[in-house]
Amino acid sequence: MRQYQAADIRNIALAGHGGAGKTAFVEAALQATGVVDRMGRSDEGTAAMDFDAEEMRRGMTINLSYAAIEWKDKKINLLDTPGDFDFLGEQIQGFRVSDAVLIVMSGKDGLAVGVEKAVRQAGKQKRPVSFFVNRLDEPHASFDQTLAALQEAYGSKVVPLALPIVEGEDVLGLVDVIGRQAFKFAAKGKMEKMDVPAALADRMAEYYDQLQEQIAECDEDLMMKYFEGEPFTAEEQNYGLRQAILTGSIWPVFAGAAQSNLGVTFALDAIADYLPSPLDTPPVLSSFHGEEQEIAIDPDSNLAAYIFKTIVDPFVGKISLFKVYQGVFPSTGTVYNSSKELDERVNGLSYLIGKKQIPADSGIVAGDIGSVTKLGDSTTNDTLCERSHKVRIVPPVMPRASLTLAILPVTKGEEDKIVQGLTRLADEDTVFTIENNPETKQLLLSGLGEIQLDVLTNKLKNKYNVESTLEEPRVAYRETIRKQVRVQGRHKKQTGGHGQFGDVWIVFEPSESDGLEFEEQIVGGVVPKGYFPAVEKGLLEAIEEGPLANYPVVGLKATLVDGSYHAVDSNEMSFKLAARLAYRAGMPQANPVLLEPISKLSVHIPDDYLGDVMGDMNKRRGRILGINPDPEELGYQIVEAEAPTSEILRYSTDLKSMTQGRGWYNIEFARYEQAPQPVADKIIAEAQREEEE
Repeated sequence: MRQYQAADIRNIALAGHGGAGKTAFVEAALQATGVVDRMGRSDEGTAAMDFDAEEMRRGMTINLSYAAIEWKDKKINLLDTPGDFDFLGEQIQGFRVSDAVLIVMSGKDGLAVGVEKAVRQAGKQKRPVSFFVNRLDEPHASFDQTLAALQEAYGSKVVPLALPIVEGEDVLGLVDVIGRQAFKFAAKGKMEKMDVPAALADRMAEYYDQLQEQIAECDEDLMMKYFEGEPFTAEEQNYGLRQAILTGSIWPVFAGAAQSNLGVTFALDAIADYLPSPLDTPPVLSSFHGEEQEIAIDPDSNLAAYIFKTIVDPFVGKISLFKVYQGVFPSTGTVYNSSKELDERVNGLSYLIGKKQIPADSGIVAGDIGSVTKLGDSTTNDTLCERSHKVRIVPPVMPRASLTLAILPVTKGEEDKIVQGLTRLADEDTVFTIENNPETKQLLLSGLGEIQLDVLTNKLKNKYNVESTLEEPRVAYRETIRKQVRVQGRHKKQTGGHGQFGDVWIVFEPSESDGLEFEEQIVGGVVPKGYFPAVEKGLLEAIEEGPLANYPVVGLKATLVDGSYHAVDSNEMSFKLAARLAYRAGMPQANPVLLEPISKLSVHIPDDYLGDVMGDMNKRRGRILGINPDPEELGYQIVEAEAPTSEILRYSTDLKSMTQGRGWYNIEFARYEQAPQPVADKIIAEAQREEEE
C-alpha cells in the first residue's frame, strides 16, 4: 500500500446498535476492494475484523479494530467499534482518531438506542455524522420508516443521498440523489446505470432541491449563485456538500444491505468524495509538564503520534495502533514516549486489515493510522514523539466503572495469577479496574457491565489459563455504639516465676471519630504512663471486630479512668489484654448498632423513564435528593439520589433494563448510616451462620 497524504485520507468510525451490521459493512468494503474474495460473518466467527477469540465465540464485536483500504485514489481507514454499551471505551477511542462517524442502522429497528448513543458521542467529540440504513433485504425492513424516525429525532438536516429501489423484499438498486442517476446492483458490490424508476423520481427531485439549498447556505458565493438561479458546477456541488457535512448542516443517509454487499460501494464513493479528511478535524490538546498547546494535523512538523488501542496477539506479541497528528512516523529507528519518558525502538511498522499486517516501509504520515509491534513499555493513551520536541496528547475522558463484582479463583491460591493476568489485559481494555479490598478480603473487578466483566474472565482463562468466577461483593458494614458505659477489664495470670497482671477501667461512649478516639484521665498514677500506649493498642486491635457481626467499629471514644498494676507482674502485654477484655465486656452493654454504607448516585435518564426510575429507587430504600434537566443532553433528567450500597450492587444491569440501555449513572461513597433493624437482624444472622460454618 502506497503512502497517502492527509488530504487523501478518510478516517471513518463505524458505530451503531449491536447487530446492525457494522462489521458486515467493513467485510463488504474489503470484498469490493478485492482484499477478500469471500465476505466473512460475525455470527459465524469468520469476519476479518472480529479476530479475537472472544469475538469469534460470541459472534459480536468487542474490540476496536480497523481496516485500511484504497478506494478512488483515497485511503479509507474504517474503524469498527463495538455496539454493546459495555464497550463504550472502545467507541470513544475510535471516534477520537476518526474524522467522521458513519452510523450503521438496521432497517427493521428504527431509531435504536445504539444510534442515539453514537449520535451523542459524535456530538461530544465534534465529529460529522452520516447514516447507512442496512439490512434492507430482510423481511419487515423499511428505509422510509427509518428515515422518518431519523428526521423526527434530528430534523431536516437528515437528508438521503441514496434512495433504495425495492421490489417486495428484494433490493434491486438505488438512486443517487445528488447525481440524479439510478443504479442496479451487480456482483460483489458493483453497480450498473439504469433509468430512475418513476415511483422515485419525485422524491429524488425533492431531496435534490433540498440538498442544493443546504449546499448554498454553507458559502456566500454559492448562496448568491443559488438565488440567481444558476446551477452549481460539479466541483462547486462537491465542495458545498463537503462543507455542509463538515459543519453538520447535512447528515447524509445511505442505503443498502451490507451482508449481500449492496449499496456499500456507493457509500464508499460518498466517503471518498464528501466526507472530511484529517485536515478538517479539530486539533487535539497537548499538555506536557504544565505547558499546553493545540496539535493540528501537520506533516511538516515534529512527530506527534497517539496510541489509541493495544492488541496482544499470541503469535506477534503486542501491537500498538496509533494515529499520527504531526510529522512522519518512521519505519525504523527510535521514537520517544513522552508519557513514560523513555525511548522506544520501532519494529514492524504496518497498516492493518483486522489483524492482517501490511508493511509501511516508507513511514506513516500525519493524518494516517498505523500500527507498530513489540513496543516495550508503551501502552494505550501514550504519546510517541521526538525527544527534542516533547508533547503529550491528552487522552479522551473515559466512562467511569459502574458495576463492581468480586472475582474469585476456581483453584485456591491463584489470586496473584488473576491480578497478573488482568494487569496484562489492561493493555487492551483501559475501562476496568482491579482492587484488592483489605477489609472484605476480596478482589474487586469493576467495569461498565456484566458482559465486559464476563469477557475479562474468559480472556483470563483462554490467555493465561486462570479460571475464575464472579459474584456479588461483600458489603463493608460498620458497627458503633449509642450509649455510654463504664467497665472493667482485668487480666491476671499466674505461672512459674513472674505472672501477668493488668487492670483497667474504661468509659466507652459514642464519638464522631472514623475509628477510635482514645483519652486517659488517670489520677495518682494508679496506671503508670508507660502502659497507656499498650491500652490504646489493645483497643485498636479490638475494634477490628464489633460485637454484632464482627464488622469494624467506628465512632468510639474510650477513656482510661482507673485501674491498678503490680510492680513485678504488670507489663505492656498484660494491659493490652486487659483493654481487650474491657472492650468485650463493655460493647454489648453500650447499645451497639449496625451501620450500612450509603452511596450517592447521579442517574442520567430520558424524561420518559423518570417515574420508573424514581419508583425503583424507592424500592431500594433510596432517597431522591433532586431532579434537574441534564445540561448536556436535551430531553434528559439527572436524578440525584442516595441509597444503601447493598441495594444497588447490580444497579448498572437493572438501569439498562429499565431504560432500554439509555440511562447511565455515576456513583460515589457518601457516608455510613444506621441500618434499619430488620436489615441489621438479617446481616447479623448471616454473619453468625458464616462463623458457625
